[in-house]
Amino acid sequence: MRVFAADRWPADARGATVALGNFDGVHLGHRAVLAAAHQARPDLALAALTFEPHPREHFRPDDPPFRLTLLPAKAEALQAAGAALCYALPFDAAWAHMPHEAFFENVLRAGIGARHLACGPDFAFGYRRGGTVAWLRQACEAAGIGLSVVPPLADAEGTISSTRIRRELQGGYPERAAVLLGRPFEIRGPVQHGDARGRTLGFPTANVPLGRHIEPARGVYAVAVRLESGQVVPGVANLGRRPTLGGDPVSRLEAHLFDFAGDLYGQSVAVALISFIREEKRFAGLDALRAQIAADAAAARALLQ
Repeated sequence: MRVFAADRWPADARGATVALGNFDGVHLGHRAVLAAAHQARPDLALAALTFEPHPREHFRPDDPPFRLTLLPAKAEALQAAGAALCYALPFDAAWAHMPHEAFFENVLRAGIGARHLACGPDFAFGYRRGGTVAWLRQACEAAGIGLSVVPPLADAEGTISSTRIRRELQGGYPERAAVLLGRPFEIRGPVQHGDARGRTLGFPTANVPLGRHIEPARGVYAVAVRLESGQVVPGVANLGRRPTLGGDPVSRLEAHLFDFAGDLYGQSVAVALISFIREEKRFAGLDALRAQIAADAAAARALLQ
């Protein structure tokens, strides 16, 4: 996967068939847009054009973190869906105020030299979202650029969307989110030093900050942890504020890796939430907490088998 920011488009990264969207999560609906772009012009390189950070992070900076995928994970998922190129435009005030006509001319046509575009029916771009699909259709026709407008992908529960996936995660249903994503939801980040409470309880943990990721339901999960080496280790994780240990100001993800001995500090890991075991709760003391962690670990082992 080749990833490019604005104004960094070499000749061999131009002239692609391009899927348009934020692609947070790169879920099954996003993959349908990518597939339509490829099917329309299979002779061209497949690219995705997105923004980083997500425009919502620019317009509503005080909102709680909501991201399903940050750029490295997004690029990896786009590549798995067949994309060879990712145009990750650095969204800021200048982009926010760019008229849609200028975006089409300077970015889509002259900049990346798109030869075919694909998007969903609700896609809009430019200042105040002035570039509607209807406008884009006329502009593409005048410029000799193909356009595929892809209907929303839906199942029996409704349209597959990033919003719906966030709702499933916040409700404690990682399995449902995984079906919509086409893979388990992951939280990626560096392993940081904690207060070593897990080690004193007999369950050492890798502490991973949530950062800009959405906070799923607080509680205990069966997880699969992918290390930098590519090794995947099963485990159990607590996501929350540790009320029994005095409470934390922000939630943290603490993963105990089964049958693993090694120094993970500083490594970037991906913790996949496989199954929700129980909600976060406060225990009477450390002995009760230790017994519950042992029960949670046994439950996680059984689920992962």
